[in-house]
This record gives sequence, C-alpha cells and structure tokens, in this order.
Amino acid sequence: MAEVAGRRAPTIRLRRLASELRRLRVEAKLTVEKVTKETGLDQSSLYRIERALNKPQRRTVITLLQLYQVEKDRQTTLLGWLKESGQTGWFQVHEPFLPEQYQAYVAFEHEAEALKNYESLFIPGLLQTAEYARAVIVDADLGRSLDADAADSRVDVRMQRQSVFTRPVPMQLHAVVDEAALRREVGSAQIMRAQLERLAHACALPNVRLQVVPFKAGAHPGMPGSFVIMDFADPFDAPLVYVDGIAGDAFLETGEDVARFARTFDLIAQAALSPAQSKKMIQEAAKAA
Repeated sequence: MAEVAGRRAPTIRLRRLASELRRLRVEAKLTVEKVTKETGLDQSSLYRIERALNKPQRRTVITLLQLYQVEKDRQTTLLGWLKESGQTGWFQVHEPFLPEQYQAYVAFEHEAEALKNYESLFIPGLLQTAEYARAVIVDADLGRSLDADAADSRVDVRMQRQSVFTRPVPMQLHAVVDEAALRREVGSAQIMRAQLERLAHACALPNVRLQVVPFKAGAHPGMPGSFVIMDFADPFDAPLVYVDGIAGDAFLETGEDVARFARTFDLIAQAALSPAQSKKMIQEAAKAA
C-alpha cells in the first residue's frame, strides 16, 4: 500500500493521532516489520505517520486501526482527529511566507494551555511590540533577505499569536529572559523604550510570570540558547519542546527530553530575579533607553 502524504506542517491533532497510532501498535505487540507485512505499507511511510511527518490517508488509518483491533467508537474518534488535522487555523493565509517548522510551532502554540519560554537575546515573541518584532525579523534575518510582503506577513503572524492571551481561557506564560535582551537596542532607542514599557505592563497580567536573569548571576544553564516548553490541556497531547537556532529548529517530545528541558528551565528561573525585582529592572531599563 503506497502512502501519498502532504508536506504541510503538522497540527496538534495530527500529532495527537500519530502518537495514538504509535501507542496502539505497541499495545497490540506488533513490530513495524509485522505491520508492514500485514498491510503492505512500507516502513518509511509508517515511520512518518507515527511521527506526524505525513498526514495519512483515511483508508490507511482504518487499515491500521482494524489491524490493532481498536473498538468502533475509538476508531470514530481517531478518524475525527484525522479529519480535523487539516485545519491549520488563522495563519493559513500567511503560509507562503512561513517556513514549515514555524507553521507547526504556531499551530502548537495556539493550542497550548501553558508555555515556558527562556530567551537569551530577544524579548519573547508573545510579548513583543509590532515595531520591535519588525526590527528583529528584518535585521536578524540570518541573511535570508525577506521582501516587504514576507516581512509584513511575519510581523502580522507574531502579533496574531498574542491572541492566546485574550481567548476565554488565557494561556499561562512563564517567561525568563536574560538581561542582555533588555540592554541590547533593537531598532532604535524609541522602539526599545516602547518595548520595555510593554514588557513592564505584561508583568501585571495575572496569567504572565516574567523573570530576568541579571548579568551578576554569572554563568547559568540557559546560556547555550533559547527554548520553549509547551503543555496542553488534553491528556492525549504530551508536552513538547521547541528549540530554535542558526543551525535550524527542532521539536523534541520524548519524556526524557521534556524532563531535561523542564529541569533546565527551573534552574534558570532559580538564577533569575523574582517577578517584582524583574519588573523593577525592566522599568529602570525603559527609563535609561
């Protein structure tokens, strides 16, 4: 059975389906080799399906569920996830300007219940002003030389991402930033001042916990780079780690990886100032900008 799959970025429902298909296969005590022999699906296709790299065809999912002897009601639920997995959300209009991995990140972030974000050099994207975001996107573009339309689209997406704070159940955000993010002038002094004032305002939001790691803290566990940990309300959706850098971006989802980054985040937060002290430092930096 040849599997033809799309190349769109995975949605949270596709990831949920992939994880459940993998779990069901293991629960049925079937190896990848056994499944491919029974279904005619090649090993590479099954590998990609179980890791949400490809969206499977409906008939493929039905074949797998029947092989795993899944009850009819459960099959209906999983096929519903498959149907919903093509719904990429509000950012679909911006897809031509967004890398595939970033599309996936936006989709996951939009549905996350809580997010922990450590940033070593930038203000977290969910707390950026449009002017600061544009300066970051254009000036720190890693040599990609975005045209005006692409830059506008990236800024729009970054601003719309912040709708997670105005939904019926707002996202819980715990952000920790290195002091370097406050001191580096991005765009202009005026842009930076407005950004820091926006950051100080965010400190008062009940669903936002913001901390700063001061220079005087010295070396700390966050120095290797920034990362995000996402938690989801649905128990079927395991926590997810996102790491972004010059070498590329990646999603990590094994229990070991998530636990390692969670420990690292806790250590960084311990090295940081308290939220009250952090707000004071941000306000002082805004006045000095």
